Amino acid sequence: MAMTPCARRDAKRVLAVAAETAHLTPAAMAAAMVAGSRGAPVPAHVERALRGAMEAARTPALPSDAVRGVALLPSRARTEQVLTEFRKRQALLAAAPSDRSARQALDDAAYTLCVLLGRTTVRDAVDAAELHLAASSA
Repeated sequence: MAMTPCARRDAKRVLAVAAETAHLTPAAMAAAMVAGSRGAPVPAHVERALRGAMEAARTPALPSDAVRGVALLPSRARTEQVLTEFRKRQALLAAAPSDRSARQALDDAAYTLCVLLGRTTVRDAVDAAELHLAASSA
């Protein structure tokens, strides 16, 4: 889940849905995920439930004119700066998934990106930032 851009709130929601699908408590689901990250085999039904919950949580790609829904767009330079920072924090967390400061830094970068682009989910904010940067360079 650390590899998928999402806020802590979204991750908790995905965990709860996956746990319900796998007929586990959220704590048992989290324990299975932690054990799997340490090399222990993850039961197939747990892995399927998590994969399905993550897939369901993803929003479809934004249409090409989606950025027009934002009244004021940030500058291209600021958008690029914040998106780059988000991706850097994402890579740092991927390298050290148990690092709490890396998780907090990613959450902060995700929040900044959402506020900057006026989006409520990180996935939407990343998509809107990419569209804004692509439209600016065209």
